[in-house]
Amino acid sequence: MKPWTPYLRLARPANIITAVADILAGFAVSGAALLFLSQGSGSEMLLKALLWLCLSTIGLYGGGVVLNDVFDADLDRVERPERPIPSGAVSVNRAAMFGFILLLVGILAAWQVSRTSGEIALGIAFLSVLYDAWGKHQLVFGPLNMGLCRAGNLLLGVSAIPGMVWEVWYTGFIPLVYIAAITMISRGEVHGKNKAALQAGLGMYAVIILVILGLSFTTPIAWFQVLPFLLLLVYLIFPPLLKALKTQQPQLIGKAVKAGVISLIVLNSALASAYAGWLSGILILILLPLSLWMGKKFAVT
Repeated sequence: MKPWTPYLRLARPANIITAVADILAGFAVSGAALLFLSQGSGSEMLLKALLWLCLSTIGLYGGGVVLNDVFDADLDRVERPERPIPSGAVSVNRAAMFGFILLLVGILAAWQVSRTSGEIALGIAFLSVLYDAWGKHQLVFGPLNMGLCRAGNLLLGVSAIPGMVWEVWYTGFIPLVYIAAITMISRGEVHGKNKAALQAGLGMYAVIILVILGLSFTTPIAWFQVLPFLLLLVYLIFPPLLKALKTQQPQLIGKAVKAGVISLIVLNSALASAYAGWLSGILILILLPLSLWMGKKFAVT
């Protein structure tokens, strides 16, 4: 094993790719994707903003999940001893330093775009640490806390055009509800038997799909451009969740959680296509095979 491999495992690279997809979706929702694809004036500036925001989300998401393992070190020694910290591959102190450095990189990268981007990044960093240290243990606030992190990440992508954050802020509810659903479902990943949470997650998934379809009727983009992405999303998230709901076995619940996390890319593709057309959705969907490949090599949950 190479020296940096345990650190890469801590950062959950497959998940980080889904965070980059958030930025690309936000970029599309803001209108920046259409401006960039049309090769209009300012395209170079928009590309630079997009790259900074992608670096920002890599730092913010990576730092958040690394610190999650830091706070969970004692619990993981009992439930998941194979993870980098309990296995001794990375010390708690080094992991904590690594996590905070990643968060700092994420915040500084966002400030290169605008004050709005920097403030959103600060908010995401705060919410991430809050979730890791306290929020995840709260029955109601935990899923909301995690959802707010993803909502902020989408709006971070929107901030490529800072003024648009206040115009389309409501789109942040889509990843908020979706991630809250995944977080609820994941509560039975170790011990199983969480039927109520699984049912709630199923309902929340259905609401999200209907909302994105509804949004497609409010934009200049033809609604049928969104439909293939939504159908793919349904195909990926519902079968494993229904299997988990039937037996409530931890292994199947884990697969349902993994499907939900990886399918964030498809969710972002659907949302982007509603605002910027099918090409924007396809460009984001290209990230899916890479995330799936990473998911086979590194833990997602």
